[in-house]
Amino acid sequence: MSSLVMLRPATPADVPALARLARESFVDAFGHLYRPGDLAAFIAETRTEASVARQLASPENRYRLAEDEGGTLIGFCKLRHPSDLKVHAARYDPIDLSQLYLAAGATGRGVGGALMDWALAEAAAGQHDAVLLSVYSGNSGAQRFYARYGFRKIADIHFRVGTQLDDEYLYEKTLGGPA
Repeated sequence: MSSLVMLRPATPADVPALARLARESFVDAFGHLYRPGDLAAFIAETRTEASVARQLASPENRYRLAEDEGGTLIGFCKLRHPSDLKVHAARYDPIDLSQLYLAAGATGRGVGGALMDWALAEAAAGQHDAVLLSVYSGNSGAQRFYARYGFRKIADIHFRVGTQLDDEYLYEKTLGGPA
């Protein structure tokens, strides 16, 4: 990672920028897949300042932000425990990597890798036996990124955006404990 990129925890003051990046990065990557009403409903439920503030305040979620040398937010990831995805896995105490998003133009700079390194270190420090994440079935770039970190596909699942159900893959990286 470039020494010009800094990682830090999110604070309530970050909510406007975090909500904006969450909206823009999702729409940039996936907006073309959805009917306008479905996309608007999903954004209203999960990417507004109010919804991001609730998620940030929840003890179930931990955020890490990546900023460029000027202090502009260029990426973030969110861990969630207890896991919403555990029902699909054979692990006792997994943690979810529920979001890892970068701003347009931030890829290829080591930002995603730095956020992933933080997430895996947090999972290990919390003595979780696995990290779970879902990835859109058509997002081969993200699938390759996760595979480089030792994640493997363990199930086919779905992700709801409005009334649309997307085909997703559930990926798992085991951290210890019985299989």
